[in-house]
Amino acid sequence: MGWISRRTAVVAALAIMVPLGLAACGGDGDDRAEASLPSAEVTTPPPVETSPAVPLELAITPADKAKNQPASVEIGTKVAGGTVDTVKVVDSAGKEVAGAMRADGSSWVPAKTLAFGASYSATVTAKSPSGEAITRATSFTTMGRPGNETGTGLYLFDDHTYGVAMPVVVEFIPGVPENYRAAVEKRLFVQTDPPQPGVWSWVKGGSQAYYRAPEFWQPGTKLTVRIGIGGLETAPGTYGNTDRTATAEIGRKLEMKVDNSDKQMKVFEDGTLIRTFPVSLGRKAMPSASGVMVVMEKKEQTVFDTREQFGPVEGYRVDVEFAQRLTWSGQFIHAAPWSNAQQGRENVSHGCVNVSQEGGQWLFGKTLIGDPVTVTGTEDKVAVGDGWTAWNVSWDEFIKGSALPIPDNLKSVTPAPSNTP
Repeated sequence: MGWISRRTAVVAALAIMVPLGLAACGGDGDDRAEASLPSAEVTTPPPVETSPAVPLELAITPADKAKNQPASVEIGTKVAGGTVDTVKVVDSAGKEVAGAMRADGSSWVPAKTLAFGASYSATVTAKSPSGEAITRATSFTTMGRPGNETGTGLYLFDDHTYGVAMPVVVEFIPGVPENYRAAVEKRLFVQTDPPQPGVWSWVKGGSQAYYRAPEFWQPGTKLTVRIGIGGLETAPGTYGNTDRTATAEIGRKLEMKVDNSDKQMKVFEDGTLIRTFPVSLGRKAMPSASGVMVVMEKKEQTVFDTREQFGPVEGYRVDVEFAQRLTWSGQFIHAAPWSNAQQGRENVSHGCVNVSQEGGQWLFGKTLIGDPVTVTGTEDKVAVGDGWTAWNVSWDEFIKGSALPIPDNLKSVTPAPSNTP
């Protein structure tokens, strides 16, 4: 059974320093050899020309006494002849506001959305290599709470453990227009430990953005995410409703691979085959979708009711156990004892991956949200955005969805071959 519709509502800055090796060669002097050389006129080498020091200059934004600034406002910095040393921002009561510089030094970003209709002061100091310092100050007032807001959702929760294919998924309601996505993407921050640089990619219509690396996350990776768009303009006259944050962990590597040719599911843990199940997929009129999908939701008990979707003839209502959602349009893995006789032999479902009662229960206890499921050999393909489809396209195709320029080190990446057949 399957195909139940349900639609629920929820950047990283990269700094890669490449050390340049400097080599030199030479030998000890030899007075005797030097004395045997023919005499020559002694000349003084010309002096080495050095570039004059660049004068230390610093400009900051917003302009002093600026009004109606967005609550997401950053302290912009432009420095010549040095670097930013300190940034201090305080509210009207003198309380310091937490924040940090962007890796490229272009601005200071507050750690959370500023208050609406509030006053702030900023003091920035820059220093030259010689120790010379220069300080600039500004004050500004934020705008009042906007009347129109973009709702946001983050499909990641604190202290949860996810599968290796869990993309960072952000939802926007309504979607973000194309010419606003770059500014929004600059406020989507992801840190990974150990470091695994990735890229954001937008789904058509701007309703969702996914963040992933070229390959599945390494087991044990810590993800720290901030969706910092509270108070940021996301469309004309519309602003992000709030910041969202989460810190989560990636668990062991578990992959499920379903092949329609033999109607078997193979389950791999850390590259080793641990179980094989016979399955029944969608019948010809309602085929299962092929592609790389992700477990998005798990329900030990639920009800599939498709009578409104498919009508009184094709529609049905049935109690289902151990259901794991793969697509928004309703493709699940679930226990289906009514199709035991067909599993491994014939496709009879409405698009779902049917397994036995025992198989469904075992899988349910083994899987995590974010575990990858690959289905091959069916008559249909997973549509972009029908579920968390970040892994269902090549890396070259995925990065085309970014609204920002792709760092050179991520433009041409060949993912390592999977060690699971």
